[in-house]
Amino acid sequence: MSDRETLGVYAKKAQEYANLAEDDPNERPLRDAFIAALPKGAHVLDLGCGPGQSAAAMAKAGLRVTATDAVPEMVAMADQHEGVAAHVATFDQIEGEALYDGIWANFSLLHAARADMPRHLEALRRAIKPGGIFHIALKSGEGEKRDSIGRLYTYYTDAELSGLVITAGFTVTDRTSGSTVGLDGTPANWIALRAHA
Repeated sequence: MSDRETLGVYAKKAQEYANLAEDDPNERPLRDAFIAALPKGAHVLDLGCGPGQSAAAMAKAGLRVTATDAVPEMVAMADQHEGVAAHVATFDQIEGEALYDGIWANFSLLHAARADMPRHLEALRRAIKPGGIFHIALKSGEGEKRDSIGRLYTYYTDAELSGLVITAGFTVTDRTSGSTVGLDGTPANWIALRAHA
């Protein structure tokens, strides 16, 4: 993600975002299912980790966590959690082959441009081990737009997102949808997919 306005919003509102993400009832069951599907000691990537609450929960559950985010303020917060190795990286810096047993891309790739999504998913498919577990959650809908605080979003339908994930080489095994009030105070519909490499 390289949209400067979006990055600036997250930098400015890092603590506010951390407070909002602290107790998201929609995220916990998805995260718990992701953790439960992996063996203790599994190496996971939290892509777009934000302030690191999910990464911290994964580390506490016995997973080895690498966390990345494009916003230094978020990485600094994530890196404070025990067992979390966080560093600044954009989606364009996804690299390596068969590194991770699981990849958690929870409401991060929704900030990638639509044209870039296929190559990001392909890079994640290369980075995950065969049989690895991939979680992706995005806001559902169509088109692209900025929210009221300036963040740029790309929206996907269930069919479109599933098609992209399958084309990248994953097998979709579970899907969940819901609605959550975000940082901008507006309810938004979302979809989450779990897939295997």
